[in-house]
Amino acid sequence: MMKIGDRVRLEPLDGSTRQYRSKTLAIVDGAIHISYPVDEQSGKTVYLLNGMQFKASFVGQDGGLYMFDTEVKGKVRDPLPMVVLAYPGDEDVIRIQRRRYVRVKANVDAAVHPLDGGFAPFVTMTVDMSAGGAALLIPPACASLLHPGMAVELWLVLTMRSGEYYYMKTKATIVRMTTDERGIAKMSVEFTDLLPQDRARLIRYSFERQLDEKKRENEENK
Repeated sequence: MMKIGDRVRLEPLDGSTRQYRSKTLAIVDGAIHISYPVDEQSGKTVYLLNGMQFKASFVGQDGGLYMFDTEVKGKVRDPLPMVVLAYPGDEDVIRIQRRRYVRVKANVDAAVHPLDGGFAPFVTMTVDMSAGGAALLIPPACASLLHPGMAVELWLVLTMRSGEYYYMKTKATIVRMTTDERGIAKMSVEFTDLLPQDRARLIRYSFERQLDEKKRENEENK
C-alpha cells in the first residue's frame, strides 16, 4: 500500500497541533525510513526522539487518504540520514473519508446543559460520534423539552487507548430528533465552537475506534 516516495504527514499524539511533513525513502519489515521531517508552520527541520508517537497519514495510489499509528524507533544513515518509524502493516492502515468527518459507534459519557434554562441538565451517553457532531440518548422526561435548532452545552469524556481521559466542553446545536421502534429517543447534534485541540482529539478517538473495529473484524474472519 505505502510505497517509496510517498509524502508522509505526522501529527504528534501529545495533544500538540503541530504537523510535520516528510517523505518515505525506504520500506522494510515492520518499519519505514523517512527523511528528517519539516515543521509545516516554521519550515524548520525537526529532530525526533526515540519513542515519540504520531498519527501518520499519506495519500495512496488510489487517491485515498490513509492513516496509521506509529512510533520513532531510531535513526539510520544509508547513505542519507533517515528516521525509522514503526509500520503496522497494510492490515492496520485505515482509509479516511476526506469529505466529512468519519462517524463511529461510540458509547461516551456525556452531560447536556441548557443555554437558556429550558430544561434541567442531564447525563447520558453517545450512540455514535465524529469530530463534527454526535448522536445521544435522551431521557424520556427531557424529550419533549428539546427540539431541532436548540443550542445546548455539551460535556464529553473521551477515554483513549493510552488510558488518558480528556474532558471536553463545547456548544452544540440539535439538528435532528428521532424515536426508534422501541420508543428510545435520540438527538443528533453538531458541535459549534469546538477548540482545535479538542477536534484533533475527537479525530484521534474516531481513528482509534476504527482500528478497534478493524481488529475485531480481522479476528472474526480468521
